[in-house]
Amino acid sequence: MYEVEVKVPADLEAVRARLDDRGATSRGAVVQKDTYYDAPHRSFADTDEALRIRSERPKTGDDKTRITYKGPLIDDESKTREEIETDVGDGEKLDAILRNLGFEPAATVRKERDRYALEGYAITLDSVDDVGEYVEVETEVESENELESAREGAYAILEGVGLDPDDQVRTSYLGLLLGP
Repeated sequence: MYEVEVKVPADLEAVRARLDDRGATSRGAVVQKDTYYDAPHRSFADTDEALRIRSERPKTGDDKTRITYKGPLIDDESKTREEIETDVGDGEKLDAILRNLGFEPAATVRKERDRYALEGYAITLDSVDDVGEYVEVETEVESENELESAREGAYAILEGVGLDPDDQVRTSYLGLLLGP
């Protein structure tokens, strides 16, 4: 599975209004806390990989916890990468397991995220603590043959809400938080 993602800085209120005008479906708001880990056997910063535990608190409904592995970026035009993710029953116990195996928390990224759906894409309006406001447009595809089409579709969504795909930021929120 590949995640095709395009992220640009944006004025979230203006984008929210344009999404409403285009008939996007609201998928609700959440607060996410992502704890990223360093591996004992290699540097994820050097390999462009990531391992995180995500705790998600929706405004209504039950909290969720997931573990995610993200592989290195696979193209120069978006944040496309392999992604493997699964639900976790107890984030604190998973954290204890990882620490006992030598994985150490590197940093935590907190964001408030408003989620929308439009034309088969997930659009998130993110307010990230100590980083800023961004819009992400993403979808998942099964094969590399689908990557270009998915990326072009994400660009079209951005343009449709008044954003320029050329303003894309390929650095993760973790990378933006930690800086150069």
